[in-house]
Amino acid sequence: MARHSGGRGWYGKLVGAALGVTVLAVGASVWTAQADAVGGSSPKATASPTPGGDVERVAATIAHASDAGARGVNITIDDGPDPAWTPQVLDLLREYGVKATFCVTGTQAQAHPDLVKDVVAAGHRLCDHTVSHDTAMDKKSEAYQSQEILDAERMITKASGGVRPMYYRAPGGAFTPYSRELAASRGMRPLGWNVDTKDFERPGADAIVETVQRELPNGPTILFHDAGGDRSQTVEALRRVLPWLQEQGYSFGFPVR
Repeated sequence: MARHSGGRGWYGKLVGAALGVTVLAVGASVWTAQADAVGGSSPKATASPTPGGDVERVAATIAHASDAGARGVNITIDDGPDPAWTPQVLDLLREYGVKATFCVTGTQAQAHPDLVKDVVAAGHRLCDHTVSHDTAMDKKSEAYQSQEILDAERMITKASGGVRPMYYRAPGGAFTPYSRELAASRGMRPLGWNVDTKDFERPGADAIVETVQRELPNGPTILFHDAGGDRSQTVEALRRVLPWLQEQGYSFGFPVR
């Protein structure tokens, strides 16, 4: 999986705020995650970070397939919500009758809870994309990984009004065995992608559309972004990609769980 590095200066502005959130959360948290030293047991939270307690464990392998079958595709939208771009993306999805998976950062969820609620109300699914979108988190300690994942889960669930994320996508694909097991223990299936549109690099709407058309045979899960900078090219590309997929006989689904 590609490391997203270009065009991410926007995240630098969030890191200070995100770290402040997580430092405060550490003092207030009543849960931690732990792993068996031999790897024989899964990490488990000592207490649920959200009201409503029990969650059902899911598979820890990284999902790519669609629950819509062989001709299904999964539209996934990362890094938001963003007040400039998420409403435009939601409008397009509504226009074409498409349900998508929104991979939300904790910082953005906390800043824009109304948009998280809009995503849920429209029938889309939520995905935990960590608190601060650290693409090097696979090089960090297990305690840091736990804090990023579980704090984001709590923040997203609160912002949504109680709807929990169903997936976990590591920023830039920075999964570790520990992070996958921890997410799975919280009912969040690790989520990969097959088609990286590179829309965060702003290559032009034509290039984004061409990438989808060229790489779709690699698999059904397509990665777009609704935050992290000017996403006007993404909006335009979606305006063309969604009807094209329908014309090609694809149906829209969610990643398998």
